[in-house]
Amino acid sequence: MKRKIRLVDTTLRDGEQTAGVVFANEEKVYIAKLLDKVGVDQIEVGIPVMGGDEKEVIKKIVDSNLNASIMAWNRAVIKDIKESVDCGVDAVAISISTSDIHIKYKLKSSRADVLRKMIESVQFAKENGLYVSVNAEDASRSDREFLLKFVEKAKDAGADRIRFCDTVGTLNPIDTFNAIKMIKDNIDIDVEMHTHNDLGMATANAIAGVMAGANFVGVTVNGLGERAGNASLEEIIMALKCSLKFQNKYNLSEIKNLCEYVARASDRPLYPWKTVVGDSIFSHESGIHADGALKNPKTYEIFSPEEVGLQRRIVIGKHSGTAAIKNRLSQIGITVDNYTASKILSKVRATSVSLKRALSDRELISIYEDYLIENGLDMKEA
Repeated sequence: MKRKIRLVDTTLRDGEQTAGVVFANEEKVYIAKLLDKVGVDQIEVGIPVMGGDEKEVIKKIVDSNLNASIMAWNRAVIKDIKESVDCGVDAVAISISTSDIHIKYKLKSSRADVLRKMIESVQFAKENGLYVSVNAEDASRSDREFLLKFVEKAKDAGADRIRFCDTVGTLNPIDTFNAIKMIKDNIDIDVEMHTHNDLGMATANAIAGVMAGANFVGVTVNGLGERAGNASLEEIIMALKCSLKFQNKYNLSEIKNLCEYVARASDRPLYPWKTVVGDSIFSHESGIHADGALKNPKTYEIFSPEEVGLQRRIVIGKHSGTAAIKNRLSQIGITVDNYTASKILSKVRATSVSLKRALSDRELISIYEDYLIENGLDMKEA
């Protein structure tokens, strides 16, 4: 695909809204710089109307001379936008609910009032020279006819794009595709996907939106965000590259550093099997898989570990085969033939079962040495 897809990272706003997560000011500045190194197109840095540290750090990020556009989040309230203008950001997100359940119970308002507040806010932001994203909060549960009217009014007021929010993560990829296609078929405006992971489909829904015509994707590092989190930056980048075949410009080699730093700053460790950046996702134990990966990594890897700052690892354990045994021993400096490897293999599997884990190099060497002793062999004869 030759269409340009732009990433909008909201780790510093929606990501920090993860229950219990607080970034220190200097951490927020450094995260913004790391996001810029990766090549993120726009960084949503926070909510200026909160004042205090929030406003101070937003100004620091604005003054950091990053390549990315710097966006601040606002309610559809003129006071909020004035605070954003004071911070010097070049873009604002103006957010208001569009679903009837939100309008009635959260806003205690009406559809007409939602449109009025949105239009006034957009017009004020445009008068102050800002790029404007209008966020349709809870768009996924909104009446489709009203949602289209909302988007049309936003465009008429001067909005640069609409943010389609699956606020409670209720959609599936097919319904997401249909919703975005409906908007794109009726109104010529840029659409951003903002998807939540309550049902584990945030990344899939965001990609479905892109396939339907959305050209902005909202993400967070490591999928941080309220409740189950948001679409993950690292997953979206690699899905665009490997699944949709977009030739993106992102600096993949910086992704691991970014994810590790945010994991530490948020006190949300990266689990080893984490998609794209987990330490174990390029570990192969199964005999068939390890053999294939050793012959040609593309047999079981859709991108190379080096692309994202990781390394391939052949694990020795219950499911290993002779190819893995030979490979691991050769890396230690021991060369064995197929016959020897096959003899060692049964002991490797039995030991792994008894220990309930993979074996260390020292344990593998010990099994090899025991085999030599039991057969009256020395190192050279093996």
